[in-house]
Amino acid sequence: MLDLEVVPERSLGNEQWEFALGMPLAQAISILQKHCRIIKNVQVLYSEQMPLSHDLILNLTQDGIKLLFDACNQRLKVIEVYDLTKVKLKYCGVHFNSQAIAPTIEQIDQSFGATHPGVYNAAEQLFHLNFRGLSFSFQLDSWSEAPKYEPNFAHGLASLQIPHGATVKRMYIYSGNNLQETKAPAMPLACFLGNVYAECVEVLRDGAGPLGLKLRLLTAGCGPGVLADTKVRAVERSIYFGDSCQDVLSALGSPHKVFYKSEDKMKIHSPSPHKQVPSKCNDYFFNYYILGVDILFDSTTHLVKKFVLHTNFPGHYNFNIYHRCDFKIPLIIKKDGADAHSEDCILTTYSKWDQIQELLGHPMEKPVVLHRSSSANNTNPFGSTFCFGLQRMIFEVMQNNHIASVTLYGAPRPSSLARVEQSTH
Repeated sequence: MLDLEVVPERSLGNEQWEFALGMPLAQAISILQKHCRIIKNVQVLYSEQMPLSHDLILNLTQDGIKLLFDACNQRLKVIEVYDLTKVKLKYCGVHFNSQAIAPTIEQIDQSFGATHPGVYNAAEQLFHLNFRGLSFSFQLDSWSEAPKYEPNFAHGLASLQIPHGATVKRMYIYSGNNLQETKAPAMPLACFLGNVYAECVEVLRDGAGPLGLKLRLLTAGCGPGVLADTKVRAVERSIYFGDSCQDVLSALGSPHKVFYKSEDKMKIHSPSPHKQVPSKCNDYFFNYYILGVDILFDSTTHLVKKFVLHTNFPGHYNFNIYHRCDFKIPLIIKKDGADAHSEDCILTTYSKWDQIQELLGHPMEKPVVLHRSSSANNTNPFGSTFCFGLQRMIFEVMQNNHIASVTLYGAPRPSSLARVEQSTH
């Protein structure tokens, strides 16, 4: 049985690990994987058709804990303990729930002190006692007790009427004063772990198509010589088609992995695949998993030739390999007719394919069907995705109409050395 410390408005954990509000989904899953011998039978719950409408949930069934992640930013929003018989809980080092100590209303008062009068929810037949960043739900034994806990009873002091010995049914840890209106907080400093995160990624483009990426990066930087001055710093970096490996490394740092392409599976869709001379070298990717970005370099010139932006939707084959890339792609929509003009629109990580088609028009060609599977296991439980090409971009579309990834192509620009030479003339 897990023995965990409760920190209101912050976290649930022990000396080995901690689930902190604002923690990225991938970090929580990493903790579960590392401690898989202790924390077993974890479920991932999400809406297959409307993944942005419902929280993404990690359900620790053996321990009676749910971790609720915001559907958009994929950071931890609420920690719910829904079965207190499966876990030991303490506050400030003192247990208020264990096999020997029942979490009664008296025990909660003793451990956490006084608070405002509670709120009775007639529909759920639950009584909610709220502290800042922490709520307890008590089960009422019978309907005959219910009228005494209506808000208007005893001038609103219904909390004074909770029966002695009433025990906690659920506990919630969240940010702020209101569980219903709570949002996932900003990522805490303890979760950076020396990594750089992307707050947003903007696609730079001209009238013809994409030119590169402008990334707003977040890092936990330190003041000069003082660890206590650690704070989140934001920096902006831009990378372009035609940039060298050195340009990219200078801007973004080392990738998490370098992947060499063994074969080009899309070559068959080119006009003359049989005429293409096999290369002695393979193109290679810089994989930036935490940024949600892949960068492809030409094997001969070692210049950027492709960017891939990943949305990390649940129900996709690559789910949880990448963090979600929160991108913005400006689109130039040309209106024909008497009032011909150009209209600017922004495409985001959360745009759906039917909305994109309304803006850009339907692709002339049929989509390429992409069926991913590993070499060890040929099954893919999530099914195929469909790739559509528009305006030097390839959209990988899932069966629920959401975008799984966007691949950007562009005419290579001069290398950084050439740009310097041009600027000197």
